[in-house]
Amino acid sequence: MDLTQGSSELKNARAKKMMLWFGMISIAMMFAGLTSAYVVSKSRPDWVSSIEIPPAFFISTISIIISSITFYMVKKTIEKNNRSAATGFLLATFVLGLLFVYFQFKGFSEIIDAGYYFTGSESTITTSFLYAIVFSHLVHVFAGLLVLIIVIYNHFKEKYIPGQTLGLELGAMFWHFLDFLWVYLILFFYFFR
Repeated sequence: MDLTQGSSELKNARAKKMMLWFGMISIAMMFAGLTSAYVVSKSRPDWVSSIEIPPAFFISTISIIISSITFYMVKKTIEKNNRSAATGFLLATFVLGLLFVYFQFKGFSEIIDAGYYFTGSESTITTSFLYAIVFSHLVHVFAGLLVLIIVIYNHFKEKYIPGQTLGLELGAMFWHFLDFLWVYLILFFYFFR
């Protein structure tokens, strides 16, 4: 298929999706670099492998997976012209995103309570890596929440109707990407301690 064919609206949608893909690939490369550095650093003599993943991180994982499902349901309900259900799913996605952030900070607190610090003289290379990787993901989740707020705003302005959901699709793509990225990170930390 020739990507230069089609209406200007279709070309615009393809260009926006391509730009989002480039951004997500760049973010994925950043995390690939961070997790690769983590793996290489495991051979250091001062590496601490006794850190347990806090239960709060698993709860946050469940909340972000459910939020991806609710975000998926938004487009389905818009396609059926069921605005009230779409509103409910959007708000549920936002609340689940906030719960994800809350449990991330709770997880950090649990690590500190266990006697592992992220910075300062009591920190280790292990906790510094953990902090850098998880905090970097949180920064992207905050960006995802901002995108979600814009999607919610546009939904209330009735910009999404069956056949016209580009902004919603872009927001959902980014949100699902963040979900996938977190699942990768939690599995990575579970198997590479």
